[in-house]
Amino acid sequence: MKKISPGWTLIRLYTILVYIFMFTPIVVVMVLAFNPKQFGIFPMEGVSLRWFVKLAQNESIIEAFRNSLVLGSLTALISTAIGILAAMAFIRFEFPGKNTLNTLLLSPIMIPEVVLGVALLLFLRFLQQPKSFALLLIGHVVLTLPYVLLIVQARLVGIKKEYEEAAKSLGANAFQTFREVTFPLLLPAILAGGLFAFTISFDDITATLFWATAQNQTVPVKIFSMLRNSISPEINALGAVMIVLTVATPLLGGYLSRRFSRAKP
Repeated sequence: MKKISPGWTLIRLYTILVYIFMFTPIVVVMVLAFNPKQFGIFPMEGVSLRWFVKLAQNESIIEAFRNSLVLGSLTALISTAIGILAAMAFIRFEFPGKNTLNTLLLSPIMIPEVVLGVALLLFLRFLQQPKSFALLLIGHVVLTLPYVLLIVQARLVGIKKEYEEAAKSLGANAFQTFREVTFPLLLPAILAGGLFAFTISFDDITATLFWATAQNQTVPVKIFSMLRNSISPEINALGAVMIVLTVATPLLGGYLSRRFSRAKP
């Protein structure tokens, strides 16, 4: 039997401790969301949906959810549309400055969100434009576009150009070829990229704090403001809902990503 070295044992122990440190607060929030008492105590005296009911009756939180859903959906739609066109241009065509433009579109991944948030805010101040929902949408598109672009490019590289050339040789024009051949093969990547874009937009707080207004608060910003003003059990219920949404959506996106990576075009 092979003996495990003390170094590997320490690495495994350290890894376990890191996971415990990361996920314990999430588990605590999920559990306290069902606590019937005003203050969190262990062991809990029963299980209740009281705070979820109060959450559903809180108009400001419902409005924040509505803002987050609309913002996330529009961000995913716009980022996916731009990502498809950009990926097609970068993979299928040659033109001057292609690598530079590709790097520019992917650069938000490497730039801290605080820097992006402040930069866009200062740029709008320079243009003397007030903060608005449009600004928030533009900022989120900038944040999420690189992820969509990378996913769609990865899939497009694996699609042979011969399929498109065969369609054109049979009389299809460029749009018909894209609609009947390229788009169906890209669809899993498009769905995965859109889901990732929606999740990133829905869950973002760092950059959104710089761009959101009092009328356009998202759920993460609302949670942050609630934590600053008071500690309410509704925050645990809201956090539990956010955790479920932000975990389930990437899992679905990951499933689609694995599915299209195994598919043979």
